[in-house]
Amino acid sequence: MDVKIWTYIIVGLSFASYIGIAIWSKAKSTKEFYIAGGGVSPVANGMATAADWMSAASFISMAGLIAFSGYGGSVFLMGWTGGYVLLALLLAPYLRKYGKFTVPEFIGERFYSKTARVVAVVCLILISVTYVIGQMKGVGVAFSRFLETDYNTGLFVGMGIVFFYAVLGGMKGITYTQIVQYVVLIFAYTVPAIFISLELTGNPIPQLGLGGDVDGEPLLVKLDKVVTDLGFDQYTTSVMGSKLNMFMYTLSLMIGTAGLPHVIIRFFTVPKVSDARLSAGWALVFIAILYTTAPAVAAMARYNLTNTLQPGDAVDANGSLEFDRRPDWFKKWEITGLLKHQDKNADGRIQYYNDANKPFAVSAESDNGWKGNELVHIPFGKSEKDAKNGPDNDFLVLANPEIAGLPGWVIALVVAGGLAAALSTAAGLLLAISSAVSHDLLKGILKPEISEQQELNASRIAMIGAIALAGYFGLNPPDFAAGTVAIAFGLAASSIFPVLMMGIFSKRMNKQGAIAGMIAGLGVTLLYVFQHKGIMFIPGTSFLGTMDENWFFGITPNAFGAIGAIVNFIVALIVSANTEAPPQEARELVERIRVPGD
Repeated sequence: MDVKIWTYIIVGLSFASYIGIAIWSKAKSTKEFYIAGGGVSPVANGMATAADWMSAASFISMAGLIAFSGYGGSVFLMGWTGGYVLLALLLAPYLRKYGKFTVPEFIGERFYSKTARVVAVVCLILISVTYVIGQMKGVGVAFSRFLETDYNTGLFVGMGIVFFYAVLGGMKGITYTQIVQYVVLIFAYTVPAIFISLELTGNPIPQLGLGGDVDGEPLLVKLDKVVTDLGFDQYTTSVMGSKLNMFMYTLSLMIGTAGLPHVIIRFFTVPKVSDARLSAGWALVFIAILYTTAPAVAAMARYNLTNTLQPGDAVDANGSLEFDRRPDWFKKWEITGLLKHQDKNADGRIQYYNDANKPFAVSAESDNGWKGNELVHIPFGKSEKDAKNGPDNDFLVLANPEIAGLPGWVIALVVAGGLAAALSTAAGLLLAISSAVSHDLLKGILKPEISEQQELNASRIAMIGAIALAGYFGLNPPDFAAGTVAIAFGLAASSIFPVLMMGIFSKRMNKQGAIAGMIAGLGVTLLYVFQHKGIMFIPGTSFLGTMDENWFFGITPNAFGAIGAIVNFIVALIVSANTEAPPQEARELVERIRVPGD
């Protein structure tokens, strides 16, 4: 069978299981809708949390980022996994001891303020909407390439599946669907890695294959030679900007992870406080299976890609030189726009090298007749005239089995895994948005007198609205968020994480400090991101547009969330110290959630 048939079979079976679970686990109360009834076991919750967490960014983008960034891409491994340690030690058990439904509800009660709750809701929605855009893109890309539909159709199909199991089952349906999605995505990620590791190094364990030999030479040594021969930085020593930027990037991802509302809410679903810690531990175990495999996938994919695209003589079946030297897999992926060949010297070959390295580019043109890097990608939503050098990171994991020539069923499995990763996280994000609207705004502030059934109905309506909003931004992504979900981590780091930390560990922190800190931290982070992207505030100008893009000590926007968090802490502490102390009830709440026990 060809790849398309295999894809329809495997993706169809996975989708059927998601729908079946949704029908079986329909939520009948707000407690089931928001926190799955509060009775999920730590192992099951750990697996669901892993699926909720390992989004399209982890499954589709991370290995691509590491592949093209080299050692510098380790910030994602260290930041995202380190964030779970912070979450397990500093937040999860205390928020579970609090025992309510949402993060804004805790902030509103701890800081005895409806305004604080509303500000937290605004932060949550900004974080979740920014994050969900990346998931929608992942769904559209996977469908458009492998099911041969256009991007919009693929996006609508994905929205329909999420709509069915998220609206019907709420957190209960999402939890059990995510357990299945974890199984799908982890098999989809590791099986191709085992095949490729065995093929390149003779070792079926990718983690060990990364340190293995290719043609008698260590893989990483050989990869270093391959990329430096093309003018790129050495794979094993490259960094993302400066070392300061790498540190701040890692810190931003760590505290951003610990502050993501859709991840935190998962720890409300277990029966006891001790189970919250166990859930975080199990989630780390399940996440580690993929995250320890990702560096091997990245290195092997970069090696295979570079060797496949190296310009050289190619012959057809009759032994004649071919003019079009593009591999078959390349021609199939060009329709997505994630990579494209611009034949600048009309020789039919793909010149792929670092033409930003000027000495190398001059030598390449004089020695080989190369006219510039011919491998480009078209940014999402742009036209071919806006093409940028190099392939888009998001194509590599999905294309990796095709590049390596693996069987059709393996390629189809990867598609199902990518869709599972994107849909599982999208569902968690959409639930966080809908619960913020229905529980925190409607029930908590606007109409506290509504019944539980009315609130459940409102939750489902809010979920429908959240899915529609996600679909709109999936079709029309704003420039500042279309490229990466790392910005969402920066927003969480600068707004939610500091206020939760101070709310749990500081009896002196009051509502004025919490509100001022959230606004200040989120505000400076958004301004830095907008300035970097040249967002127009006044016609004909861009805010701070005369400054260098990374003007603050060379820190990139994706790493700036850590600076926003520092601003949040400083502003909150200063304002709190100069205003009245919180009431006795708020201090008692801190004492209650800090006392050990279930």
